[in-house]
Amino acid sequence: MSESLIVLTGGPGAGKSTLLDHLRQHHGLNVVPEGGRAIIREQVARGGDALPWANREAFCQAMFEHALATRETALDAGGVWLFDRGLPDVLGYARLCGLAPPERLECAAREQRYRATVFLAPAWEAIYRNDAERRQDFAEAQRTAAVMAEVYEELGYRVLELPLGSLEERATFILARIPV
Repeated sequence: MSESLIVLTGGPGAGKSTLLDHLRQHHGLNVVPEGGRAIIREQVARGGDALPWANREAFCQAMFEHALATRETALDAGGVWLFDRGLPDVLGYARLCGLAPPERLECAAREQRYRATVFLAPAWEAIYRNDAERRQDFAEAQRTAAVMAEVYEELGYRVLELPLGSLEERATFILARIPV
């Protein structure tokens, strides 16, 4: 049931992964980590080019396949799952990069649904940091958050913006709005 699949979206460096890790460790929730970082690490390790700075089409395709697979795995496992990005994020990535999204991706984003309410971690300059996998500047992080909100809203989701607060405040915000 898609109501048990909850997405946290937003721009890079907005604290999504840290928040989801906190919810997993301290509240026992099931979490699906972001696919993009795993794909980047795997591609770099094997010398592949499905990277956002090398082959955006291949990276987009890899993220799409990851999002489909992890959604299916979570549904099969049952229970409530929190996702660090969902299928619509891949559509948003394509839009940001000026890529024509494959029809398969557009159909999947419309039909393979998540809970109707999606949480958005807004771009937050105070916590934004670059690293080996996050090369975007803060302006791009802001654009990414805006595009993700736009894509989810176009697909009929209700987007709730997380407060710019402590980790526990953000966790409490989500916990008050999901079935646990």
